[in-house]
Amino acid sequence: MKTEDVAKRLVELCNKQEFRKAIEELYSPDIVSLEAFTMPGSPMPREVRGLQAINGKTDWWEKNHTVHSFKTTGPFIAQDKFVTIFALEATDKQSGKRFKMNEAAVYTVANGKIVHEEFLMGDHGQM
Repeated sequence: MKTEDVAKRLVELCNKQEFRKAIEELYSPDIVSLEAFTMPGSPMPREVRGLQAINGKTDWWEKNHTVHSFKTTGPFIAQDKFVTIFALEATDKQSGKRFKMNEAAVYTVANGKIVHEEFLMGDHGQM
């Protein structure tokens, strides 16, 4: 797949909240993922590598949050990179606090798979 195809498919799957399918279908086994910061309460480091670690991040997120709304904007594409904007509203299950979060994600594609993702935090409300 070309970068544009990967980007459009990621946006499609994210808007359906089919994150596991996106990981399985679009991510390289050697993926590197870099968060804007270590999430409060998360045992995951800011940088993780490999599909097992990506799935671990997803497990932690799903176990600790209830998502009320999720919207993906984009993609914005340039050669082997693309950007998406995520806007979500969720509740932290442990504290009961509801929050809004906006973040941009910058992806790099090689050989038809996402090999690197980096999240940039925007307004994050009550997080």
